[in-house]
Amino acid sequence: MTEQGIDGATTSTSAQRAARLDAALLGGPRTLTLRDLAERSGVELDLVRLYWRTLGLPHPDADDIAFTCADAEAVERTMALLREGKVDQHTMISLTRALGHTGDRLALWQVEALVEDMATRRGMDDPAARRAVLDEIDELAPVLVAQLVHSYRRQLAAIAGRYAVEFADGGAGETDPTALPLARAVGFADMVSFTRRTAGLGSTDLSDFVQRFETVVRDVVTATGGRVVKTIGDAVLFVADDIRTGARVAIELARVLGGDLDVERERAVGGLAEGARGVTPVRVSVVWGRVLSRFGDVFGPSVNVAARLTDIAEPSTVLTDPATARLLAGDPGVQLTELPERELEGIGRMAPVRVDRI
Repeated sequence: MTEQGIDGATTSTSAQRAARLDAALLGGPRTLTLRDLAERSGVELDLVRLYWRTLGLPHPDADDIAFTCADAEAVERTMALLREGKVDQHTMISLTRALGHTGDRLALWQVEALVEDMATRRGMDDPAARRAVLDEIDELAPVLVAQLVHSYRRQLAAIAGRYAVEFADGGAGETDPTALPLARAVGFADMVSFTRRTAGLGSTDLSDFVQRFETVVRDVVTATGGRVVKTIGDAVLFVADDIRTGARVAIELARVLGGDLDVERERAVGGLAEGARGVTPVRVSVVWGRVLSRFGDVFGPSVNVAARLTDIAEPSTVLTDPATARLLAGDPGVQLTELPERELEGIGRMAPVRVDRI
C-alpha cells in the first residue's frame, strides 16, 4: 500500500470511529448548525451561543455543522423555561453553568478511572489504555448515563427531603433580613504533611493515595450524617445541619484518619474505614454559623473561621471557636478544652477550643 493509501486508511478509520462515537454518545450524526438550533428554538442566535458557552463546550461558527437532534432538543427544553417564565436568563445561565462545570469534571474523573483500570487490569501502558477506553466507551456509556440520572434524582430527592423537614411550617425562619439564609455546621479536614507524604510518588501511587483519602473522608462524613461540599487541594470542606452532627463528623474524621484507628475493629463493624491507616492524619475544625449556599459551595464568616482553625490545629485533633463551644457545652458525648489565645490570620485573636469525644 502506498503512503497515500495508508493516510487514506487512517483517515477513513478515524472518521468511522468518530461516527460510531457520535451515534453512541450523542444519539445520532451531526446534521445541524448553531443557526439551526436558534431557529428551531425560536430565540436569538446569541442566546444559543451563550447557552453553549456556559456548558463549557467548544462553540463553532454559526454555520458549521456540529450539532445533533439531541442537541436541538436540549436547547429547546431550556429556552421553553425562559418563554414560560419559569426562570429568568440569569438563572438559566447559572443552571447551565452548573451542568457544564460538574459534567466536565465528572466525565473526566470517570474516563481517567477507566484508563487506570485498563492499565492496571490489562497490563497496558497509558496510551494503549486510553485507546482501549476509546474503543469500549460506546458500550460503557449507556450504563454511565443511566447511573448518572439515577444518582442525580436521588441527590435531588435528598435535598428536597432536608428542606421539607427544615422549613416545614415556617421552621428555621430568620427574622433578620440581612442574615445569611442557612444555619449550618461547617468544617475542614486538612491532610498533614501532604507534600512530604506524596513526594516521589508515581502517578499510580499518587492516584491511589488521593483516592483512598477522598473515599475514607466521604464515607466517614456520610456515615455520621454530614455532607462533603468539595475538596480543595489537600483539604475537604464538609457541612452538617446541626452542630452535634457536625461535631461527630469532625471527631470521627480525626479518629479514623488518626493514629488510634483499630483496623480489626473497623473491619468487624463493617469495614467503613478499612484501609484508612497509612493515608494521612488530618487537622480538623468545626464551626456553627449562618452561610450562603451557591454554586455547589458555601460561603460566610464561619467558613473562614473554620479554615483558619484548621491551620493551627494539631494532627488528629478538632478545634472550634468559643461561640460554637458554648452550643456544644451540654452535649454529653464531647469534651471541651479551652486552649491559649492565638492569632488567626484575617480573623484576629481567639481562644480556640479543642473538641474530643468522651
